[in-house]
Amino acid sequence: MAWNEPGNNNDKDKDRDPWKNTGKSQIPPDLDKLLKSVRERLTGTFGGQSAGGSTGLIIFALLAVVIWIGSGFYTIEEAERGVVLRFGKYHETVDPGLRWKWTFVDKVIPVDVESVKSMPSSGFMLTQDENVVRVEMDVQYRVVNPREYLFSVTDADNSLREATDSALRYVVGHTSMDDLLTRGREKVRQNTWQVLEEIVNPYRMGLAIVDVNFLPARPPEEVKDAFDDAISAQEDEQRFLREAEAYARETEPKARGQVKRLEEESLGYKEQVVLRATGEVARFNQLLPEYIAAPQLTRERLYLDTMEELYQKTNKVLIDVPKGNNNVIYLPLDKMNATQTNTRKDSITPSLSSTVNNTQSNTPTENDSGTDSVTDSQPLRDSSRTSGRY
Repeated sequence: MAWNEPGNNNDKDKDRDPWKNTGKSQIPPDLDKLLKSVRERLTGTFGGQSAGGSTGLIIFALLAVVIWIGSGFYTIEEAERGVVLRFGKYHETVDPGLRWKWTFVDKVIPVDVESVKSMPSSGFMLTQDENVVRVEMDVQYRVVNPREYLFSVTDADNSLREATDSALRYVVGHTSMDDLLTRGREKVRQNTWQVLEEIVNPYRMGLAIVDVNFLPARPPEEVKDAFDDAISAQEDEQRFLREAEAYARETEPKARGQVKRLEEESLGYKEQVVLRATGEVARFNQLLPEYIAAPQLTRERLYLDTMEELYQKTNKVLIDVPKGNNNVIYLPLDKMNATQTNTRKDSITPSLSSTVNNTQSNTPTENDSGTDSVTDSQPLRDSSRTSGRY
Protein backbone atom coordinates (compact mmCIF):
# COMPACT_ATOMS: atom_id res chain seq x y z
CA MET A 1 0.00 0.00 0.00
CA ALA A 2 1.31 3.48 -0.84
CA TRP A 3 2.33 5.74 2.01
CA ASN A 4 -0.22 8.42 1.17
CA GLU A 5 -3.32 6.22 0.87
CA PRO A 6 -6.17 6.83 3.36
CA GLY A 7 -6.45 4.41 6.24
CA ASN A 8 -2.81 3.70 6.28
CA ASN A 9 -1.89 3.70 9.97
CA ASN A 10 1.40 1.95 9.61
CA ASP A 11 4.20 3.93 11.22
CA LYS A 12 6.81 2.56 8.89
CA ASP A 13 4.93 3.91 5.92
CA LYS A 14 4.69 7.26 7.62
CA ASP A 15 8.42 7.35 7.91
CA ARG A 16 8.71 7.09 4.16
CA ASP A 17 6.85 10.32 3.63
CA PRO A 18 9.37 12.58 1.89
CA TRP A 19 7.46 15.72 2.90
CA LYS A 20 7.38 14.94 6.54
CA ASN A 21 10.41 15.66 8.67
CA THR A 22 10.60 12.98 11.37
CA GLY A 23 13.99 14.09 12.63
CA LYS A 24 15.74 10.89 11.48
CA SER A 25 18.80 11.28 9.04
CA GLN A 26 19.21 9.40 5.75
CA ILE A 27 22.08 6.83 6.06
CA PRO A 28 23.93 6.04 2.74
CA PRO A 29 24.20 2.38 1.84
CA ASP A 30 27.34 0.49 2.70
CA LEU A 31 29.87 0.68 -0.16
CA ASP A 32 31.52 -2.57 0.75
CA LYS A 33 28.20 -4.38 0.52
CA LEU A 34 27.54 -2.75 -2.86
CA LEU A 35 30.91 -3.84 -4.29
CA LYS A 36 30.45 -7.30 -2.90
CA SER A 37 27.10 -7.68 -4.60
CA VAL A 38 28.61 -6.56 -7.95
CA ARG A 39 31.39 -9.15 -7.63
CA GLU A 40 28.88 -11.85 -6.87
CA ARG A 41 26.84 -11.00 -9.91
CA LEU A 42 29.93 -11.04 -12.14
CA THR A 43 31.04 -14.32 -10.69
CA GLY A 44 27.63 -15.78 -11.33
CA THR A 45 27.66 -14.56 -14.89
CA PHE A 46 30.97 -16.32 -15.71
CA GLY A 47 29.96 -19.43 -13.75
CA GLY A 48 32.57 -19.05 -11.05
CA GLN A 49 32.42 -18.56 -7.35
CA SER A 50 33.54 -15.61 -5.40
CA ALA A 51 37.05 -16.11 -4.18
CA GLY A 52 38.06 -12.57 -3.32
CA GLY A 53 39.29 -10.05 -5.98
CA SER A 54 41.38 -12.52 -8.07
CA THR A 55 38.63 -13.36 -10.54
CA GLY A 56 37.91 -9.70 -11.33
CA LEU A 57 41.57 -9.00 -11.92
CA ILE A 58 41.77 -11.86 -14.40
CA ILE A 59 38.83 -10.46 -16.31
CA PHE A 60 40.36 -7.01 -16.45
CA ALA A 61 43.66 -8.53 -17.56
CA LEU A 62 41.99 -10.41 -20.38
CA LEU A 63 40.26 -7.25 -21.55
CA ALA A 64 43.57 -5.37 -21.46
CA VAL A 65 45.29 -8.10 -23.51
CA VAL A 66 42.56 -7.97 -26.14
CA ILE A 67 42.86 -4.19 -26.38
CA TRP A 68 46.65 -4.42 -26.57
CA ILE A 69 46.55 -6.97 -29.37
CA GLY A 70 44.04 -4.90 -31.34
CA SER A 71 46.12 -1.78 -31.03
CA GLY A 72 49.08 -3.50 -32.71
CA PHE A 73 47.58 -3.63 -36.20
CA TYR A 74 48.67 -0.98 -38.71
CA THR A 75 48.76 -0.44 -42.50
CA ILE A 76 51.64 0.59 -44.79
CA GLU A 77 50.57 2.36 -48.00
CA GLU A 78 51.61 1.19 -51.46
CA ALA A 79 54.12 4.03 -52.00
CA GLU A 80 55.63 3.64 -48.49
CA ARG A 81 58.00 1.38 -46.62
CA GLY A 82 57.80 0.90 -42.88
CA VAL A 83 60.91 1.15 -40.69
CA VAL A 84 60.36 -0.88 -37.47
CA LEU A 85 62.17 0.18 -34.30
CA ARG A 86 62.23 -2.22 -31.36
CA PHE A 87 63.06 -0.52 -28.08
CA GLY A 88 64.37 2.40 -30.16
CA LYS A 89 66.77 0.29 -32.26
CA TYR A 90 66.35 -0.51 -35.93
CA HIS A 91 64.78 -3.94 -36.37
CA GLU A 92 63.55 -4.32 -39.98
CA THR A 93 61.93 -2.67 -42.98
CA VAL A 94 58.45 -3.93 -43.91
CA ASP A 95 56.65 -3.79 -47.25
CA PRO A 96 53.20 -2.32 -47.94
CA GLY A 97 50.15 -4.06 -46.51
CA LEU A 98 48.41 -4.87 -43.20
CA ARG A 99 50.97 -5.48 -40.44
CA TRP A 100 51.10 -6.07 -36.68
CA LYS A 101 53.57 -4.76 -34.12
CA TRP A 102 54.24 -5.15 -30.46
CA THR A 103 52.53 -2.17 -28.90
CA PHE A 104 54.76 -0.19 -26.50
CA VAL A 105 57.69 -2.29 -27.78
CA ASP A 106 57.89 -1.58 -31.51
CA LYS A 107 57.57 1.73 -33.30
CA VAL A 108 56.88 1.96 -37.03
CA ILE A 109 57.94 4.97 -39.14
CA PRO A 110 56.43 5.04 -42.67
CA VAL A 111 58.68 6.51 -45.38
CA ASP A 112 57.49 7.50 -48.88
CA VAL A 113 59.82 5.95 -51.47
CA GLU A 114 57.82 6.59 -54.65
CA SER A 115 57.13 10.33 -54.71
CA VAL A 116 59.68 12.68 -56.27
CA LYS A 117 60.43 15.60 -54.00
CA SER A 118 61.61 19.04 -55.09
CA MET A 119 64.12 21.24 -53.31
CA PRO A 120 64.84 24.79 -54.53
CA SER A 121 68.15 26.54 -53.97
CA SER A 122 69.00 30.15 -54.81
CA GLY A 123 71.19 33.06 -53.83
CA PHE A 124 73.61 35.74 -54.99
CA MET A 125 76.91 34.16 -56.04
CA LEU A 126 80.26 35.35 -57.36
CA THR A 127 81.40 34.16 -60.78
CA GLN A 128 84.92 33.44 -61.97
CA ASP A 129 85.24 36.88 -63.56
CA GLU A 130 84.15 38.54 -60.27
CA ASN A 131 80.57 39.36 -61.22
CA VAL A 132 77.60 38.93 -58.89
CA VAL A 133 74.57 37.06 -60.22
CA ARG A 134 71.45 35.58 -58.72
CA VAL A 135 71.28 31.86 -59.43
CA GLU A 136 68.30 29.56 -58.88
CA MET A 137 68.30 25.79 -59.08
CA ASP A 138 65.70 23.12 -58.40
CA VAL A 139 66.82 19.63 -57.33
CA GLN A 140 64.43 16.69 -57.70
CA TYR A 141 65.10 13.56 -55.63
CA ARG A 142 63.43 10.57 -53.99
CA VAL A 143 64.15 8.12 -51.15
CA VAL A 144 65.72 4.80 -52.15
CA ASN A 145 66.83 3.47 -48.75
CA PRO A 146 64.47 4.29 -45.83
CA ARG A 147 66.91 3.14 -43.13
CA GLU A 148 69.76 5.33 -44.37
CA TYR A 149 67.35 8.22 -44.98
CA LEU A 150 66.27 8.19 -41.30
CA PHE A 151 69.44 7.30 -39.44
CA SER A 152 72.55 8.07 -41.54
CA VAL A 153 72.28 11.82 -40.90
CA THR A 154 70.20 13.92 -38.56
CA ASP A 155 68.06 15.47 -41.30
CA ALA A 156 68.60 14.17 -44.83
CA ASP A 157 66.51 16.86 -46.51
CA ASN A 158 68.37 19.69 -44.81
CA SER A 159 71.71 18.02 -45.52
CA LEU A 160 70.83 17.75 -49.20
CA ARG A 161 69.87 21.44 -49.25
CA GLU A 162 73.23 22.44 -47.81
CA ALA A 163 75.09 20.13 -50.22
CA THR A 164 73.20 21.63 -53.16
CA ASP A 165 74.09 25.16 -52.12
CA SER A 166 77.75 24.19 -51.73
CA ALA A 167 77.93 22.43 -55.10
CA LEU A 168 76.17 25.29 -56.88
CA ARG A 169 78.49 27.93 -55.41
CA TYR A 170 81.52 25.86 -56.37
CA VAL A 171 80.43 25.49 -59.99
CA VAL A 172 79.34 29.13 -60.35
CA GLY A 173 82.65 30.25 -58.86
CA HIS A 174 84.48 28.40 -61.66
CA THR A 175 82.26 29.73 -64.49
CA SER A 176 82.35 33.07 -66.26
CA MET A 177 79.40 35.42 -66.48
CA ASP A 178 78.88 34.91 -70.23
CA ASP A 179 78.76 31.12 -69.92
CA LEU A 180 76.40 31.36 -66.98
CA LEU A 181 73.91 33.63 -68.72
CA THR A 182 74.05 32.33 -72.29
CA ARG A 183 75.75 29.35 -73.90
CA GLY A 184 77.19 27.54 -70.86
CA ARG A 185 73.97 26.88 -68.94
CA GLU A 186 73.76 23.18 -69.78
CA LYS A 187 77.38 22.65 -68.78
CA VAL A 188 76.73 24.38 -65.44
CA ARG A 189 73.74 22.10 -64.81
CA GLN A 190 75.70 18.93 -65.54
CA ASN A 191 78.70 20.02 -63.46
CA THR A 192 76.43 20.90 -60.51
CA TRP A 193 74.75 17.51 -60.69
CA GLN A 194 78.11 15.73 -60.74
CA VAL A 195 79.57 17.71 -57.83
CA LEU A 196 76.37 17.25 -55.79
CA GLU A 197 76.51 13.48 -56.17
CA GLU A 198 80.17 13.48 -55.16
CA ILE A 199 79.23 15.35 -51.97
CA VAL A 200 76.17 13.27 -51.08
CA ASN A 201 77.39 9.74 -51.79
CA PRO A 202 79.91 9.44 -48.90
CA TYR A 203 77.20 10.32 -46.35
CA ARG A 204 74.89 7.50 -47.53
CA MET A 205 71.73 9.53 -47.09
CA GLY A 206 69.53 7.00 -48.89
CA LEU A 207 68.57 9.58 -51.54
CA ALA A 208 68.78 9.41 -55.32
CA ILE A 209 68.93 12.62 -57.40
CA VAL A 210 66.46 12.37 -60.26
CA ASP A 211 67.10 15.67 -62.04
CA VAL A 212 68.68 19.08 -61.61
CA ASN A 213 66.93 22.08 -63.21
CA PHE A 214 69.04 25.19 -63.67
CA LEU A 215 66.71 28.18 -63.79
CA PRO A 216 67.67 31.35 -65.71
CA ALA A 217 70.37 33.32 -63.92
CA ARG A 218 70.02 37.06 -63.75
CA PRO A 219 72.17 39.93 -62.53
CA PRO A 220 71.24 42.22 -59.64
CA GLU A 221 68.46 44.71 -60.31
CA GLU A 222 70.86 47.66 -60.05
CA VAL A 223 72.80 46.60 -63.18
CA LYS A 224 70.09 44.65 -64.95
CA ASP A 225 69.73 47.16 -67.82
CA ALA A 226 73.45 47.09 -68.58
CA PHE A 227 73.49 43.31 -68.57
CA ASP A 228 70.47 43.21 -70.88
CA ASP A 229 72.31 45.42 -73.34
CA ALA A 230 75.37 43.20 -73.12
CA ILE A 231 73.29 40.10 -73.71
CA SER A 232 71.58 41.75 -76.70
CA ALA A 233 74.99 42.61 -78.14
CA GLN A 234 76.14 39.02 -77.71
CA GLU A 235 73.00 37.75 -79.40
CA ASP A 236 73.58 40.16 -82.28
CA GLU A 237 77.14 38.93 -82.52
CA GLN A 238 76.00 35.33 -82.74
CA ARG A 239 73.38 36.27 -85.32
CA PHE A 240 75.92 38.10 -87.47
CA LEU A 241 78.27 35.14 -87.24
CA ARG A 242 75.54 32.78 -88.37
CA GLU A 243 74.62 35.09 -91.24
CA ALA A 244 78.27 35.33 -92.28
CA GLU A 245 78.64 31.56 -92.17
CA ALA A 246 75.48 31.18 -94.25
CA TYR A 247 76.77 33.71 -96.78
CA ALA A 248 80.13 31.92 -96.93
CA ARG A 249 78.41 28.57 -97.47
CA GLU A 250 76.35 30.15 -100.24
CA THR A 251 79.15 32.09 -101.95
CA GLU A 252 81.93 29.52 -101.80
CA PRO A 253 80.20 26.93 -104.06
CA LYS A 254 79.36 29.67 -106.56
CA ALA A 255 82.97 30.82 -106.60
CA ARG A 256 84.20 27.26 -107.04
CA GLY A 257 81.73 26.82 -109.89
CA GLN A 258 82.94 30.00 -111.58
CA VAL A 259 86.54 28.89 -111.22
CA LYS A 260 85.69 25.54 -112.72
CA ARG A 261 83.79 27.20 -115.55
CA LEU A 262 86.70 29.53 -116.30
CA GLU A 263 89.07 26.59 -116.32
CA GLU A 264 86.84 24.72 -118.74
CA GLU A 265 86.49 27.80 -120.94
CA SER A 266 90.24 28.36 -120.96
CA LEU A 267 90.83 24.75 -121.93
CA GLY A 268 88.20 25.04 -124.65
CA TYR A 269 89.73 28.27 -125.92
CA LYS A 270 93.14 26.67 -125.90
CA GLU A 271 91.93 23.73 -127.94
CA GLN A 272 90.08 26.07 -130.27
CA VAL A 273 93.18 28.19 -130.91
CA VAL A 274 95.37 25.15 -131.41
CA LEU A 275 92.92 23.57 -133.81
CA ARG A 276 92.47 26.85 -135.70
CA ALA A 277 96.23 27.31 -135.98
CA THR A 278 96.57 23.72 -137.12
CA GLY A 279 93.90 24.25 -139.75
CA GLU A 280 95.55 27.42 -141.00
CA VAL A 281 98.89 25.66 -141.22
CA ALA A 282 97.29 22.86 -143.19
CA ARG A 283 95.57 25.40 -145.45
CA PHE A 284 98.82 27.22 -146.15
CA ASN A 285 100.51 23.89 -146.78
CA GLN A 286 97.88 23.18 -149.39
CA LEU A 287 98.32 26.65 -150.92
CA LEU A 288 102.07 26.34 -151.15
CA PRO A 289 102.13 24.17 -154.33
CA GLU A 290 99.61 26.51 -155.99
CA TYR A 291 101.68 29.53 -155.03
CA ILE A 292 104.81 27.94 -156.44
CA ALA A 293 102.99 27.18 -159.68
CA ALA A 294 101.32 30.66 -160.07
CA PRO A 295 102.64 33.18 -157.56
CA GLN A 296 100.98 36.29 -158.98
CA LEU A 297 97.55 34.77 -159.37
CA THR A 298 97.65 33.15 -155.98
CA ARG A 299 98.75 36.41 -154.35
CA GLU A 300 95.87 38.31 -155.91
CA ARG A 301 93.26 35.74 -154.89
CA LEU A 302 94.58 35.78 -151.31
CA TYR A 303 94.38 39.56 -151.29
CA LEU A 304 90.82 39.55 -152.60
CA ASP A 305 89.66 36.96 -150.09
CA THR A 306 91.25 38.85 -147.23
CA MET A 307 89.75 42.16 -148.22
CA GLU A 308 86.36 40.55 -148.68
CA GLU A 309 86.49 39.13 -145.18
CA LEU A 310 87.56 42.47 -143.69
CA TYR A 311 84.88 44.49 -145.49
CA GLN A 312 82.17 42.14 -144.30
CA LYS A 313 83.00 43.13 -140.71
CA THR A 314 82.70 46.89 -141.32
CA ASN A 315 79.81 49.25 -141.96
CA LYS A 316 81.39 50.76 -145.04
CA VAL A 317 79.89 50.12 -148.48
CA LEU A 318 81.83 51.03 -151.65
CA ILE A 319 79.79 52.15 -154.66
CA ASP A 320 80.71 53.26 -158.15
CA VAL A 321 79.39 56.70 -159.05
CA PRO A 322 79.75 58.51 -162.38
CA LYS A 323 82.33 61.20 -162.76
CA GLY A 324 81.15 64.70 -162.08
CA ASN A 325 78.43 63.60 -159.65
CA ASN A 326 78.64 65.71 -156.51
CA ASN A 327 75.99 63.85 -154.52
CA VAL A 328 77.09 62.09 -151.34
CA ILE A 329 75.09 58.96 -150.81
CA TYR A 330 74.35 57.68 -147.27
CA LEU A 331 73.32 54.09 -146.71
CA PRO A 332 71.39 52.76 -143.61
CA LEU A 333 74.01 50.15 -142.81
CA ASP A 334 72.47 49.04 -139.49
CA LYS A 335 69.18 48.24 -141.16
CA MET A 336 70.99 46.52 -143.98
CA ASN A 337 72.93 44.31 -141.59
CA ALA A 338 69.83 43.52 -139.55
CA THR A 339 67.89 42.68 -142.70
CA GLN A 340 70.72 40.52 -143.95
CA THR A 341 70.93 38.64 -140.66
CA ASN A 342 67.22 38.11 -140.06
CA THR A 343 65.83 37.48 -143.53
CA ARG A 344 68.93 35.99 -145.20
CA LYS A 345 67.56 36.89 -148.60
CA ASP A 346 69.50 36.76 -151.80
CA SER A 347 69.70 40.52 -152.15
CA ILE A 348 69.39 43.60 -150.01
CA THR A 349 67.40 46.59 -151.20
CA PRO A 350 68.44 49.59 -149.10
CA SER A 351 66.50 52.81 -149.03
CA LEU A 352 68.77 55.63 -150.00
CA SER A 353 68.66 59.24 -148.97
CA SER A 354 70.90 61.77 -150.63
CA THR A 355 71.94 65.33 -149.88
CA VAL A 356 73.68 67.84 -152.06
CA ASN A 357 77.25 68.68 -151.10
CA ASN A 358 78.52 72.06 -152.48
CA THR A 359 82.19 71.03 -152.08
CA GLN A 360 83.98 68.57 -154.26
CA SER A 361 85.05 65.47 -152.36
CA ASN A 362 87.08 62.52 -153.41
CA THR A 363 85.03 59.32 -153.18
CA PRO A 364 86.95 56.10 -152.78
CA THR A 365 86.21 53.82 -155.70
CA GLU A 366 87.37 50.51 -156.93
CA ASN A 367 88.88 50.54 -160.42
CA ASP A 368 89.58 47.71 -162.73
CA SER A 369 92.67 46.75 -160.72
CA GLY A 370 91.25 43.36 -159.91
CA THR A 371 88.98 44.26 -156.94
CA ASP A 372 85.25 43.59 -156.98
CA SER A 373 82.97 46.65 -156.96
CA VAL A 374 79.82 46.62 -154.80
CA THR A 375 76.73 48.45 -156.05
CA ASP A 376 73.29 48.97 -154.63
CA SER A 377 71.92 46.38 -157.03
CA GLN A 378 74.58 43.75 -156.34
CA PRO A 379 74.68 41.57 -153.21
CA LEU A 380 77.62 41.53 -150.91
CA ARG A 381 80.29 39.02 -151.68
CA ASP A 382 80.17 35.92 -149.50
CA SER A 383 83.48 34.58 -148.35
CA SER A 384 82.06 31.08 -148.26
CA ARG A 385 82.27 30.96 -152.00
CA THR A 386 86.06 31.20 -151.98
CA SER A 387 86.84 29.50 -148.70
CA GLY A 388 87.29 26.15 -150.31
CA ARG A 389 88.90 27.09 -153.59
CA TYR A 390 92.44 26.18 -152.70
